[in-house]
Amino acid sequence: MDFTSTRSKKNGTSNSNDSDGRDSRAVVRRRPPTIAELLASTSSTLATIMFTWTIIRQYCPHDLRQYLHRYLNNFIDYIYPNPYVRIAIYEFVGERLNRSKAFAAVESYLSTKLSDDAKRLKAEVGDNKNNFSLNIDEYEKITDEYENAEFWWTLSKISGSAKKSTSLYPEPDRRYYQLKFHKKHRNLVTESYLKHVLKEGREIKVNRRQRKLYTNGTGNRWTIHRQSTMWSEVYFEHPANFDTIAMDPEKKQEIVEDLLTFRESKDYYARIGKAWKRGYLLYGPPGTGKSTMIAAMANLLNYDVYDLELTAVKDNTELRKLLIETTSKSIIVIEDIDCSLELTGQRKIKKEESSKDEEKVKEKEKLIKEHLKREEEEVKSRVTLSGLLNFIDGIWSACGGERLIVFTTNHVEKLDPALIRSGRMDKHIELSYCTFQAFKVLSKNYLNIETHELFEEIQDLIKGAKITPADVAENLMPKSRQEAAENSLRRLIRSLEELKRAAEIESTKEEKRAEKSKESPKSIAVLESVD
Repeated sequence: MDFTSTRSKKNGTSNSNDSDGRDSRAVVRRRPPTIAELLASTSSTLATIMFTWTIIRQYCPHDLRQYLHRYLNNFIDYIYPNPYVRIAIYEFVGERLNRSKAFAAVESYLSTKLSDDAKRLKAEVGDNKNNFSLNIDEYEKITDEYENAEFWWTLSKISGSAKKSTSLYPEPDRRYYQLKFHKKHRNLVTESYLKHVLKEGREIKVNRRQRKLYTNGTGNRWTIHRQSTMWSEVYFEHPANFDTIAMDPEKKQEIVEDLLTFRESKDYYARIGKAWKRGYLLYGPPGTGKSTMIAAMANLLNYDVYDLELTAVKDNTELRKLLIETTSKSIIVIEDIDCSLELTGQRKIKKEESSKDEEKVKEKEKLIKEHLKREEEEVKSRVTLSGLLNFIDGIWSACGGERLIVFTTNHVEKLDPALIRSGRMDKHIELSYCTFQAFKVLSKNYLNIETHELFEEIQDLIKGAKITPADVAENLMPKSRQEAAENSLRRLIRSLEELKRAAEIESTKEEKRAEKSKESPKSIAVLESVD
């Protein structure tokens, strides 16, 4: 028996049970977990986390949760520094009474950055109520590029139930836009990118808005969550434009160029130290298109219109408040300025020279004066000429920019020279009786014809006729669906002939009056010599 077998026997072991020499160091190999086991383990862990988080939210004080959340974020940032910066722009500011202008500008700006990859969108009826406007929905991300840098925008919200509130009513959700960018672009964001977003967003919002026509009235003084206003408004949908205005083409083009130059002169007005505004005086007989001209100006420039009724304004203080509430890109209109109380005086009743009953005329004048006196007693204070002048070009006129102030009148000679001087009414536009060139515009508008064999006859008649564009348009308008254009032209010719005959009769009467006035001194001299 050899030494090895002897030692094995002494130890009471057999060689066959330790053939590989590793009997005391056996290796146990564990099999990999199955998918079912992994899912069970993960589900158990998630359930534990969710249960723990529910307990924390229910029983842990709000301040403590905020404290833990803040320091947990700081700890994570310490372990793994985050290279990105986030900026939040909330929808409401202050006490939630005012919607943030920055939020609205960002919303308009991002509506133009929608890509085909965006899957969560929201559709709302636009301001013009004719189509939908698309924008990103909550938690959708938009990528924007600016000067070779990338920025990520997300619409998020803070749930009202997650905020601490002592109110009995549930807090509404608080929406905000979150801007995310790399920290190396911080200077770019603060110096130019945010300004770029605000500028572009405001321009987009203005171009998309439904323009309105305002008038000074009671407004929405008692509406909750809105600031009281002295203006009430309707949508402005007047179809007039300079292509359809009946006036001399050269004069029309001059007005258009003046308006477009004003709209693009913001830097020029700032450089010369003048408020960005311009005054227009429209004067001429009734029916010459003064109101239509204002509508065409608003449509050309895409401006709102504020129709200011001075007789409804209590005093100069209220007039200033009305001015402050007007917005930029607007036209402030005062029609028939010569009729405004305490400015140019009431229009006096002209006595009819041919009337024999003078007592009735005097009695009528007396009644009107008494009525005006009662009105003055009811309204103790009125707008003065000084207050209106300050409204036009005083210190308060610089509250806002890009505004036109338009006066209309039928009697320009009645206006105070200080009211219509340069600097207040910068451009005077006379809208007079219809000319042949204006007639051709109206025939194109109403009859869709540019030439006709009757045009020559109309051209001869319209030269000396005092007919307004409104009267010409009424004659050209078809009176039935089957009426031909020639019938409308002949109706206009008859009206022009009647006006010509009336003018000849009036001219004859004037000559007779002149002859009588020449004869009357002679008769007086004869009577004096007889005496």
